[in-house]
Amino acid sequence: MRALVSGDRGFLGRHFAAELRARGYEVYGLDVNASPAQDCRSYFRAYLSRGREYREILAGHWDLVVHCAAVVGGRETIDGDPLATAESLSIDAEMFRWAAVARPGRVLYFSSSAAYPVRLQVPGYEYRLREDFVDLAEGLDMPDQVYGWSKVTGELLAARLREAGVPVTVVRPFSGYGEDQDAAYPFRAILERVRRREDPLEIWGSGEQVRDWIHVDDLVAGALAVADSGTEDPVNLCTGVATPFTELARVMAAVAGYVPEIRPLADKPAGVAYRVGDPSRMLRYYAPKVSLEGGIRRALGVAPLPG
Repeated sequence: MRALVSGDRGFLGRHFAAELRARGYEVYGLDVNASPAQDCRSYFRAYLSRGREYREILAGHWDLVVHCAAVVGGRETIDGDPLATAESLSIDAEMFRWAAVARPGRVLYFSSSAAYPVRLQVPGYEYRLREDFVDLAEGLDMPDQVYGWSKVTGELLAARLREAGVPVTVVRPFSGYGEDQDAAYPFRAILERVRRREDPLEIWGSGEQVRDWIHVDDLVAGALAVADSGTEDPVNLCTGVATPFTELARVMAAVAGYVPEIRPLADKPAGVAYRVGDPSRMLRYYAPKVSLEGGIRRALGVAPLPG
């Protein structure tokens, strides 16, 4: 079994590559962070520009393509530099054009919870976001910034690729986290402040923004379980547990063994007020194994709780 992982030097891609190798796959990775020559778009373009014989030599057949490559960069980039995140459109378009010709066994496309309408994520609306809240056939509400639009567009392209006969799995991850995540993301940023035992402990925004945290191990295992199921419906990757940023910070500090003052920084970007997923569809295929406290303990190198 052969797997191609785009963005294999990124947070998700690293974990997918490791898990697929553990499952016996031969894994090939593409990531511009390795070198400019490893930009997945260069590979896709080279493949499409050559004849059939060269394509067979270049690639053979991919049983699975895990498409993680994207430009995100945390909330500061999403809000402050939306044109940077627009590059994800280019990356996705090149991948889907390539897949229509290369015809891999399955494409696993990572969309995002940013695809959900922001009007359902404002104060006073505490919806568990269901997959059918994004309706590609009947019309779309405003997603979260340009990044959200890029992921909605990616889902549209995934539907077209599926119509062309290539199986595509679409998953919508919520707030994935892990100890090796980039410090531009809130979990790792707060974790590093806790490791330094900062007091006051600063968090961005009002602190009351709510997220649905899911460990990277569960993101990977859940996505692969959904892909194995063969479903053509989009599937949330989430826990359904609502956790405010203030609570995340308190639990981290408690695990680290101290009680700091929590200081919100209202002038910093923090995103929507309430983003929690409905895990019902995911639970048909996979149930998350890592609790938030368990993930925090792992990240801080603290022994897990008994049982």
